[in-house]
Amino acid sequence: MSRVAPESRFEDLIDAATKVFIENGYQRTQMADVAEAMGVAKGTVYLYVESKEALFDLACRLADAPRPLARPSLFPVRTPARGATLEYIAERLERSPVVPLMRSLVEKKKRGEASSELELFVRELYDDLARNRRGLKLVDRSARDLPELAAIWFDNTRAGLVGLLTIYLEDRIAAGKLRRVPDAAAAARVVIETTVFWAVHRHWDAHPQQVDEAKAKQTVVHFTVGALTKGSDR
Repeated sequence: MSRVAPESRFEDLIDAATKVFIENGYQRTQMADVAEAMGVAKGTVYLYVESKEALFDLACRLADAPRPLARPSLFPVRTPARGATLEYIAERLERSPVVPLMRSLVEKKKRGEASSELELFVRELYDDLARNRRGLKLVDRSARDLPELAAIWFDNTRAGLVGLLTIYLEDRIAAGKLRRVPDAAAAARVVIETTVFWAVHRHWDAHPQQVDEAKAKQTVVHFTVGALTKGSDR
């Protein structure tokens, strides 16, 4: 008697692939590793995807998608066209609300209360990172193996956001709205990396500290905004 594959198997494949790509990186991940994580034979994986490239593309697109996942209309999913995965990742990162928010703050002709502006930015950054936690961790880990992805992730996305926040901090510090710091670019990086760690990376910490998500977010806001706000008692 033939066996019917569980309805959740495609979802299990995406979850296992995301986990293994994050653990091993793109280059070291083998289809057999993903099959082992699923508890199935390697041939089963190839019933769903044609190649590692196809599996990586699906993981990038679906890692944080709402469950249950909609199944593709046809299996196995074919290998994407060259550059299609990178194009998707770049487009997806550009859709983040964080960059337009910071750009609008930089371009404001009338400066508002800097503590409120900065708090709004950090909260929005934390929420956006947390919503896309697995996909961002996947991109961050895989960028070490894929130079073209590294250019998108490190050179464009991260450097671009640090640059915008640096401009904002320099302007508000010069206007007396924020505390002076030794280096605005370093301060911008501290704000972003602190938020990234607590919203994303701590969930893969080998020895995690158990902190409620809402309290973690509030603590990040408390420290990053308070450190830059003049006369703050936050």
